[in-house]
Amino acid sequence: MSTPATSNSMPTRPLTILHTSDWHLGRRLYGRMRYEEFEAFLSWLEETISTQKVDVLIVAGDIFDTMTPSNRAQALYFEFLGRVSKSCCQHVVIVAGNHDSPTFLDAPSQVLKFLNVHVIGTACDDLTDEVLVLDDAEETPHCIIAAVPYLRDRDVRSSSAGESADSKDANVIKGIRAHYDEVASIAKSKQSELIKAHRRHIPIIATGHLFAAGGTTTDDDGVRELYVGSLGKISADMFDESFDYVALGHLHVPQRVGGREHIRYSGSPIAMGFGEAKQQKQVLLVQFGAIDHFESKVSGVNVTPQLASTDANVKTTKIENSVEKTSKKLINQATPFMDDLFGFDEPSANDNNKLAETDVTGNTLIQQDLDNQSVPTDADTTNKILHRDNLNQMQVVSLPIPKFQKLSQISGDLVSIHQSIDKAIQSLDSKESVWLEVIYTGDDIVSELREHIQAMVEDLPCEVLKIKNTQTYNKVLNQQQTSETLQDLNEEEVFERCLTAHSIPDEQKSTLRDAYDQIVYTLRHADSHAE
Repeated sequence: MSTPATSNSMPTRPLTILHTSDWHLGRRLYGRMRYEEFEAFLSWLEETISTQKVDVLIVAGDIFDTMTPSNRAQALYFEFLGRVSKSCCQHVVIVAGNHDSPTFLDAPSQVLKFLNVHVIGTACDDLTDEVLVLDDAEETPHCIIAAVPYLRDRDVRSSSAGESADSKDANVIKGIRAHYDEVASIAKSKQSELIKAHRRHIPIIATGHLFAAGGTTTDDDGVRELYVGSLGKISADMFDESFDYVALGHLHVPQRVGGREHIRYSGSPIAMGFGEAKQQKQVLLVQFGAIDHFESKVSGVNVTPQLASTDANVKTTKIENSVEKTSKKLINQATPFMDDLFGFDEPSANDNNKLAETDVTGNTLIQQDLDNQSVPTDADTTNKILHRDNLNQMQVVSLPIPKFQKLSQISGDLVSIHQSIDKAIQSLDSKESVWLEVIYTGDDIVSELREHIQAMVEDLPCEVLKIKNTQTYNKVLNQQQTSETLQDLNEEEVFERCLTAHSIPDEQKSTLRDAYDQIVYTLRHADSHAE
């Protein structure tokens, strides 16, 4: 981030940015449409924007689930933008993700500008077009957005015949870094001009849709590798220090990058698969300006600081100085990997006690915060201050998203499955229902497993979307019931079945996999409606 000795020593006008990503409008779950969930989320988001008095909304990619979104998904998108344009929100910034069609997003961009909706679908030939200076209601500069979309292979490198995987990876990383470096240079130049004219700090916020090394994912979240052969995974040091905040998309688990508090994934707003069922989904509120301008309560909901107490100015200053020193030391020692902020397990009582014990040095607290900062899963619905930096006049607040459709993944033998279903039902409100994924892991061979499960849920407010039977012998003896369908497999798994079915020699498999990966990548990224 900018050094306090320069621009950040100047006052920053109050600015509230809301960071979200990975809506995946139109996505299905085991064939089940989810439009009611998407509609409920967008209504909640619209209300949150008004309640929190958001100035700028950033959507960091994957607005849609496919490059050819349905009419209903498009209607949700455009209706939301129309409503938000009439709210307190002064600007909306949208960048494309790998699931989006760049040209589809770009097509209405000139019209959307009249609503102060800024869309960058395709990486710009002139990178100046990716650097947006956004004005406030008084038409004075409020912030600079380095609106970088998902950078496709063709945007960041030129291919050559016979290029090795290591060479491809190096060129992808080099191309991504060069793109961000040039955008940062343009943004800093604009910032310098604005600081001279207005005598105050103008924050730079960058966007990105990419996969950071060590990022946390879940098995069934649908997060795809962005480049052929898992290439192009970046580290935190790729982002210029001038970026006051980096709003990332692509990974569905909320997390920060390499211990950097200002480089974050907001995560997806709804669970994209049953593996995400226990996650507390969130959006991020990024606030710039004097910290005392922002109340200790956010819209009447208690905010729980996860770092230092701010009760006494003297103590706070000492802690912050120690925090800064310790954080820099840890960051310098850190790997380029990413830490998971939102764990799947609730912290134990001992963990909570450790978080409460803050001494003047702050070493224990900060070490734990950088290594194992987490938020309770289902039970916690309070807003949380994830990061507060008085020196740079900035804080990041997590706003939990309600669960609009409850999901539950249940596994075990028949007895434990029955008990888990009862427990899931007891946790529901009178008007709620739950979708279930049931995984049978018992040792006994159970014929007619589906009938057993359906009998358990009869007349209950739940629906079983998927039943998986991992009992090997049952798969052999009861093949008709447990046979795989295309719905159960992804493209890579289908190809592996083909290799096995055709008895392909092992020495040929690697070459065939590479060729197949290239074909799948091309199909996924082909913007077929561009012309």
